[in-house]
Amino acid sequence: MIAGIGVDIVSVERIKKLYEKFSMRFLNRVFNEREIHYCFRHSNPFPHLAARFAAKEALIKAFRKSAGLRLKDIEIISNVDGSPDIVLPEAFRERIFLSISHEQNHAIAFVVVSNEN
Repeated sequence: MIAGIGVDIVSVERIKKLYEKFSMRFLNRVFNEREIHYCFRHSNPFPHLAARFAAKEALIKAFRKSAGLRLKDIEIISNVDGSPDIVLPEAFRERIFLSISHEQNHAIAFVVVSNEN
């Protein structure tokens, strides 16, 4: 059964400006080391950062903000096949489906939370 859905769209330029203004302070508030490393492996890390930011926001919306999650509690990973996935603290048992996409100017994420394992 679907417990929640969430969608978020983020301007890549917005993420870039936050990084330029706050540097690692911004990154460390939102992302973990693996996420930062993954994004900065690319020649332009900002679409990847924006996509992960959108995914985290979409998940919080899908949980209806009642889960008490902070952005940094949520990890967005890339599976071996390149598909995105979400890693949460152990207390969360829901099944989560994630789709993200990004291009030069925008990133979007769509999340479906199911309470069926």
